[in-house]
Amino acid sequence: MAITHLLYLHGFRSSPQSTKARRLAAWVQQHRSDLTWWCPQLSASPKQAIEAIARGTSMWPRERMAVIGSSLGGFYATVLAERTGCRAVLLNPAIDPARDLAASVGETTAWHSDERFFFRPEFVDELRALAPPTITQPERYCAIIAKGDEVLDWREMSSRYAGCRIKLLEAGDHALSDFDDHLPDVLGFLGLKPNE
Repeated sequence: MAITHLLYLHGFRSSPQSTKARRLAAWVQQHRSDLTWWCPQLSASPKQAIEAIARGTSMWPRERMAVIGSSLGGFYATVLAERTGCRAVLLNPAIDPARDLAASVGETTAWHSDERFFFRPEFVDELRALAPPTITQPERYCAIIAKGDEVLDWREMSSRYAGCRIKLLEAGDHALSDFDDHLPDVLGFLGLKPNE
């Protein structure tokens, strides 16, 4: 069934101003203005972030919606896909953000602005509470994983999404700086083509 609603979820300390988010927004605007597109600024609180995502997509048709998530956004995308049954594309997805972000508790800044925010200790518990125990329908997932990721372990990502469609890059980086090269795979998995 054709995708009519598309959600993009950014990573930790990122925003809708990220390169990948802007690239996707530009593609939608240029080629598929008929799509419902949403790329929200996510709260530092995982609980609040997921609640906002759930509210914002509550009226979306489950069989015609899809989510793309990068890093922590990939974790959130997995939570959403497990709850709704929608298709998901994951870009270097965080596997155990409760473990990985425990060291980030305190004041930090966003990548795309000088805005400061606090990552509170209870946010680690919120991440732990959200973690889906398993991937129930691997055919709904596509993961693009870079062996050169300097933040997350590609082996852990590959293991978590075993059985899903995986594009494993021999090099690359956490940000997927060569995202344009992978955009056709992202769109292809979701069945999204430019309107004639």
